[in-house]
Amino acid sequence: MLDINLIRTQPEVVRQALRDRNDSVERLDSILALDTQRRDILKENEALRALRNATSKEIGRMPDAAAREAKKTEMREVGDRISQYEAELGRIEAELDGLTATLPNLVDARAPVGPDEDSNVVLRVEGTPKTFDFKPREHWDLGPALGIIDFERGVKLSGSRFYVLAGMGARLQRALIAFMLDLRQKQGYREVYLPVMVKEQTLFASGQLPKFRDNLYHDAEEDYWFVPTAEVPITNLHGGEILEGADLPLRYCAYTPCFRREKMSAGKDSRGIKRGHQFDKVEMYTFCAPEQAEAEHVKMLADAEETLKALGLTYRVKLLATGDTGFCARMTYDLEVWAPGCQEWLEVSSVSNVGDFQARRAGIKFRRERGAKAELAATLNGSGLALPRTMIAVLENYQRADGSVEVPEPLRKFVGVDVIG
Repeated sequence: MLDINLIRTQPEVVRQALRDRNDSVERLDSILALDTQRRDILKENEALRALRNATSKEIGRMPDAAAREAKKTEMREVGDRISQYEAELGRIEAELDGLTATLPNLVDARAPVGPDEDSNVVLRVEGTPKTFDFKPREHWDLGPALGIIDFERGVKLSGSRFYVLAGMGARLQRALIAFMLDLRQKQGYREVYLPVMVKEQTLFASGQLPKFRDNLYHDAEEDYWFVPTAEVPITNLHGGEILEGADLPLRYCAYTPCFRREKMSAGKDSRGIKRGHQFDKVEMYTFCAPEQAEAEHVKMLADAEETLKALGLTYRVKLLATGDTGFCARMTYDLEVWAPGCQEWLEVSSVSNVGDFQARRAGIKFRRERGAKAELAATLNGSGLALPRTMIAVLENYQRADGSVEVPEPLRKFVGVDVIG
């Protein structure tokens, strides 16, 4: 959430930031008007409270009973006005908070200005796309032929955009998760096992609500929401806490299934396992002091890249444009891996510096030293990596002419075989 003081004192900065994000600016005017109204009422209310307090002391010193009663009647009227002001303040503050919660973070000045993903900038490509002496198959043909991906039974169980991983398919998925978690811990992240159902407040504090309400699954009767990413519960591990500055940065990693409603036009990304309502992901997350955030962003990106390098996959790094940067993020790098079968660059990680945006919503602070004033922390998050797109890249890059798939060397101890055939 943006600081109301920033909105109040630098409205044109926020207005331009919204334009750069290709976002509507109209609600900013409503926020400014409500903030002015709120401060005017607060001023009036504080004056009335001061008058009431002063008059109460005066009444105690008045010798004349009739005069005392007249003053008491007058103060009862003042009390009624104070009550009316407080009710009005409650209404205004609720509306103000609701509108402010819809404002996205300010994007870093280094992000290219552009309305959508077409304005993203490819910073570099790591590796060379693999060539084959045969026509590489798409994973949606390769997987069923090997008996490791079953689309028909996934649809039978749950409907479109669901599938079953069977045999070595399930084992390969589990191997990727174990490999990523082991690597994250070597890189200095502490693994946590998290609930995948959380409270509404948890989603609000992490910035998912109210903006993404229509993309989330939740229980109609209980306050349970399925997480769209492990970022949500990790953010709130330290919600409402004051951390010790000497302990920062705090780095976490977690594996969770993730749940998001996919609303796509018929035919778009409809083949294979690229997009679905349920998918697995290993997440990285960091709490740090504001001045540590830049270095932690660089580290997190390098940590995600190390995963792809270890798997021997060709990938590229993109800096997202203002219009494609996520709601909470100040600056985001995407990692896209090359899939030679479907001939696509597939996003497997977004690594974002969020600044204090989530910390303000979740009440996460730190003290630099004992007795120092508590300050808002900074947070960062990144996929390390997302499945099933990493699975797609492995299957399509390591396929062989006979239809079998070589298992990347780092995964063999988890899978138990060198070749899936």
